Amino acid sequence: MTPAPLPAERLRSSRPRTSPSPSGTSSDRLRSHRLTTPAATVADAAAHMLAVQSQDFLAGRWALGVRTRGEPTLATVDAAFARGELVRGWTMRGTLHIVPARDLAWILSVTAERQRRQAAARHRQLGIDEAMLAVAERAIRPALGDGGLARAEIFALWERAGIDPRAQRGVHLLAALTFAGVLCQGPVAARNGGVSRDQRFVLVEEWVRDPYTPDDPLAELFVRYIRGHGPAGAADFAWWSGLPLGTAREAAERAGARLTEVEDGVFLARPRPRRSLPDAATFALPAFDEYYISYADRTAVCAPERLDDIGPGKNGMVRPVLVAGGRVVGTWSAAGGAELFDADADAEAADRGAASAVARFASFVGSEPAPR
Repeated sequence: MTPAPLPAERLRSSRPRTSPSPSGTSSDRLRSHRLTTPAATVADAAAHMLAVQSQDFLAGRWALGVRTRGEPTLATVDAAFARGELVRGWTMRGTLHIVPARDLAWILSVTAERQRRQAAARHRQLGIDEAMLAVAERAIRPALGDGGLARAEIFALWERAGIDPRAQRGVHLLAALTFAGVLCQGPVAARNGGVSRDQRFVLVEEWVRDPYTPDDPLAELFVRYIRGHGPAGAADFAWWSGLPLGTAREAAERAGARLTEVEDGVFLARPRPRRSLPDAATFALPAFDEYYISYADRTAVCAPERLDDIGPGKNGMVRPVLVAGGRVVGTWSAAGGAELFDADADAEAADRGAASAVARFASFVGSEPAPR
């Protein structure tokens, strides 16, 4: 998949359109998300955001690319995985996230038990218990040391050990071994002429160097969430982390002295990253992007009547969005271009901004080198 930049005539728009005026909330959110304050490297962007939703692996990598200065490419992000700076795992809400490798263990120290409890009923249906997990780990551990194993290779080893990975049993076992701190997804698998959508599973104890251990992991999780997502509060953090609201409120209380409370129960980080792009800039954000998905109330940056256009819908998907002036003004795809439903009064300028934003994604993917 190497899409070419999309010409302006492929944009589809509806007229008339209104002008989005960025509120303080959206302006601050643009800064916190490293959109108007892009990071120097993709590893820096990941460290700032802490976790970006990534069940769609390409979308998760672009979430880092769009938050990085210059013209990062897919190969740039994949190299950070190869160096062990980034990993991917089921870190919260039973959902895959990209996180800095050194932060994986302490995040799971806060979120893993909640995820285990939520998965328990399904595990009973699948016959997953401590004995099966022990067999599963023993079957793959000897083979994980030499660059890791692809999912299919792990499933083949489990079948030989008498574990049927079908009916999502294999995926649930991988997640359970992630919760236990045994596995994570590390280097990107070899490509066959296109964009890789797979990674190799590796042993955390061998792959993750210099793990970080904060004094108060729960407070640290709240601080790091606010740093990459503020202004936000306990209810937003509860949604993002998957933790109960009572635990989220405790986290806010324990972390409050390290943050700025801009209004009752709403926090911003200090210090703030310095803005280098205008609030009016247009960004093509990926499916499930943190800017939209990671809040209890998404209407702060999206008109209520447009929420159903984005999702999540019945299939659980959240569409890629165009953000201009801090507001969601449309959706886009690599194949179909952009569809604006709100834009600046200058329709031609709005179309140019959308085309440029989508073309940046095309450059991110299209510059991928051929496999060697």
